[in-house]
Amino acid sequence: MNILLSAAFVLTWSSGFIGAKLGAGSASAVTVLMWRFLPLAVALGLVAATLTRAAWRDVSARDLGRQALVGALSQSGYLLTVYYAIQLGVSSGTTALIDGTQPLVAGALAGPLLGQFVSRTQWVGLGLGVTGVAIVTAADFAEGGDTAWWAYLVPFLGMFSLVAATFLDRRAPRSVRPAVSMTVHCATSAAIFTALALAARAATPPAEASFWVAIAWLVALSTFGGYGLYWLILRRSGVTQVNTLMFLMAPATALWGALMFGEPFGVGTALGLAVGLAAVLVVRRGAATPRPTAAVEAARPVTRGSERPARRVRSGR
Repeated sequence: MNILLSAAFVLTWSSGFIGAKLGAGSASAVTVLMWRFLPLAVALGLVAATLTRAAWRDVSARDLGRQALVGALSQSGYLLTVYYAIQLGVSSGTTALIDGTQPLVAGALAGPLLGQFVSRTQWVGLGLGVTGVAIVTAADFAEGGDTAWWAYLVPFLGMFSLVAATFLDRRAPRSVRPAVSMTVHCATSAAIFTALALAARAATPPAEASFWVAIAWLVALSTFGGYGLYWLILRRSGVTQVNTLMFLMAPATALWGALMFGEPFGVGTALGLAVGLAAVLVVRRGAATPRPTAAVEAARPVTRGSERPARRVRSGR
């Protein structure tokens, strides 16, 4: 995996937690999310109707439905829990720390669901990464203040939502082009968050300039940067590799939050950062060529022009 691409992903994905903190100071979570996705969906729709029409020619209704569900899980479900947790008083760093448990869940499911080989060395690295996350989480929780204990459970719902979206996308019979998936995901999120904002009577944006600064931040860095790079790296390198980088989100966000918002960053956070970096190095060193199971091979469709039709296996879905 390209180091610069990985670094850009860590930086831009972490920016989403910071943007959520910026937006939380001037509006509710659904207001920020509505205005983050509504103009973006309109712009991407215009691009799809003019510049990227060719990418939509072979897209079926089933493809659109699957991508809409992936978008609802990976954007709407994930982001709503992140923003709500921060609105409840959970720090941006702690929210990212809780989301840092995602690689363990994804790594455990990669074998049975995708047939991807996870080596022993990679499992050691995953365990090391979780240890780093636990160290930083404990340090942040000690400085938690008056935030209710159950608020720390909210980001776990978002983590599971993103994991579900990842596996749903990877198990698709065929992939769609990034221009299509990004447009469908953003349109789905725009519809969901607009409906929620209207129901909560929170659709009117505040007049503060800081609100629109947060929106611009989230669209440019978090959506096009972090979200786009997530799917790019996922398709290039697989679930285990991209999710290993998630271990770096927690300490990176904690450091960023400390610099911008004065959130606590002590010895425990620094130690967690070092352990997280070590975890990434271990997993990258233990990376092996994925070895699909027979069921996955049988279910994989052939490309156009192939002389033999693809064999399909009943999956129970």
